[in-house]
Amino acid sequence: MTPEEAILIAKYVASACPQQRFNEHTPDVWGDILAPYSVTDARAAVVAVAARQPFVSPAEIVTEIKARRAERIALANVVYDGDHTETGAESATAIRQILRAAGDGLLGPTSITNALGAGDRLALPPGADHGPYEGRAAAARAAIGKMPSTRDATKDPRGRACRRCGAAPGSSCTTSGQRRRDVHPVRLEDTQRAAAGLPLLDHDQEQARIKAASAAALDLNPVDQEQEAKAS
Repeated sequence: MTPEEAILIAKYVASACPQQRFNEHTPDVWGDILAPYSVTDARAAVVAVAARQPFVSPAEIVTEIKARRAERIALANVVYDGDHTETGAESATAIRQILRAAGDGLLGPTSITNALGAGDRLALPPGADHGPYEGRAAAARAAIGKMPSTRDATKDPRGRACRRCGAAPGSSCTTSGQRRRDVHPVRLEDTQRAAAGLPLLDHDQEQARIKAASAAALDLNPVDQEQEAKAS
């Protein structure tokens, strides 16, 4: 927020709260406090606060802005799988940029399922691909950078689909619809076997074999079990 915009906000509050006292220094102080935030968010916050009480302080405006930004981020259901070529600092920077864009309203509300299937697309509200919103969305993409969707399936488990939960390549595994921090063991095992040039295991067939062997063992009489033990 610029000093000129801070003056506008102070005047806006004075109009909304005619009993509230101001002086010539008020816009300067409010400008210092509200500097990190946009005049649009501040104006909306003033309306929300003034609707429930007769006076509005800059601290209450900041609290309202933070609540609205947190709400946008929560609704956006941001998913960032990262990139194994990134450093920790690069991943942290990318995540901060994505969260900032979500808080600014550049990422529309979406679901975890849609976000996971989006790959390198940013989820936008219906109709947001047209009109003036398109320029802002493009700016967000440029600032955030491309989310990785193409990975080396012999090194990165997320480079292949998960046979356990059906997660697509480039997406995280999920359990009961919730994104996992790690991948399912079968996905990691498939990656390791692919890196070693080994065929993937048919786990359904393996489980069936184990069950059949267990059932056969239960059917053996004590003499057969003793003979089986000696033979092994």
